[in-house]
Amino acid sequence: MICDEEMKKRRRNHFDVTDRVRISHVVDVRQACASLLERIYPNVDLRPVDMAFDMFARLYSGTLPGYVGCDTWYHDAQHSLDCTLATTRLLHGYESSVVESERLGARRGILGVIIALFHDAGYIRRTDDKARNGAEYTLTHVHRSGEFLASFLPMVGFSAETGLTRQLVHFTGFEVALDRIQVSDPKDRILGFMIGTADILAQTSDRCYLEKCRDYLYREFEICGLAGALRNGRPKPLYTSPEALLHGTPEFTRKLWAERMDGYFQGVYRYMDAYFGGGNPYMEQIAEHINHIAKAGRGRRARQLNRRPRVIDAAEIREQLGLKGRDTQHESRISTRVAA
Repeated sequence: MICDEEMKKRRRNHFDVTDRVRISHVVDVRQACASLLERIYPNVDLRPVDMAFDMFARLYSGTLPGYVGCDTWYHDAQHSLDCTLATTRLLHGYESSVVESERLGARRGILGVIIALFHDAGYIRRTDDKARNGAEYTLTHVHRSGEFLASFLPMVGFSAETGLTRQLVHFTGFEVALDRIQVSDPKDRILGFMIGTADILAQTSDRCYLEKCRDYLYREFEICGLAGALRNGRPKPLYTSPEALLHGTPEFTRKLWAERMDGYFQGVYRYMDAYFGGGNPYMEQIAEHINHIAKAGRGRRARQLNRRPRVIDAAEIREQLGLKGRDTQHESRISTRVAA
C-alpha cells in the first residue's frame, strides 16, 4: 500500500488529489462523475450529463458556433473539470450521510453537476464580443455564466430551473453578496454551498496552485485591472506584483475559510470526509500550499516554485478530441470516446 507521503510525491500535475483522475481530460472526468452519479442515484438517466460534457467540450474547444473557445490561463478547462469532480464527490458524501428526507435527489444533484461544469463559462468570449481575452470578464463572468446556463438547460430538460440556476451560480463568485443571492429552498441553498465549496477546493488543492497564482492568475488580474499598474478611472489594484499575490494568499485563504467555507457555506466541505471514508486529501493539499508560503516568508527552506503545468485551453481540448476547427460531428465523436 502506498503511504500518503509517497502519494504526494508522485501526484502528477494534471491529476486530481488522489492522482487517479486525469482532470485535464473531458472524457476522463465525465466517466468519473458518471460512475459516482450512478452510485448515488441508481438507475439515473445520465443523458443530461452526457450532453453537458459534450457542450462543455464544444464551448471550451472553440468548436461551438458563436464562441472562440477558452483563452484564459488560470480559469482554464481543467479548473472547471476539477470543480465538477469535487462537486460530484461532495454530493456523494452528503447524500450518503443524511436521512432520506434531507437528500437532494437525482434531479437537483444533476443540476448541481451541470452548474459546476459551466460555472466559469462566462470567461469564454463570444465571436461578437469586443474583449481580446476572456480575463477581461473577470468581474462579470459569473453573470455571463448564468446566462449561458440559462440558454443550455432547456436543451436537457431543465427549463424550470433556469431562474434558480442564475442565482445558484453566484455562490462561486463575488459579483453578488452571498446574503443577496435569492435562493429560498434549503436544499437548493445546500446545493449552492456545495458548488461554491467545490470551486474553492478545486482551485486551492491543484498541485500547481502556487505556480498558477504567480504565472496565470496574476496575468488575468492584470488584464481586468485587479493587479499591476494603476489605470485612469479604475480602482487601486489589489496586487502590485506576482510575489505580492503569492504572499497575500495565506490571508486570503484564511478569510475564505472564516467567511465562506466555515461561515456561510456551513462547512459542507466536511462531506468529503464521508466520501473518502475518513480524511480529506483536498484539505491536506491546501494546508501544504499554505505551509509552503509560510516557510518561504520566514526564510525557512521550501521547495522552488518550478512546476510547469500546461494550460488546458481551446487548442488542448481540440487536440484531446482530434478536432480541427469547427466540427458538426463533435457530439458523436465524444460519445464514441466515452463508450470506449
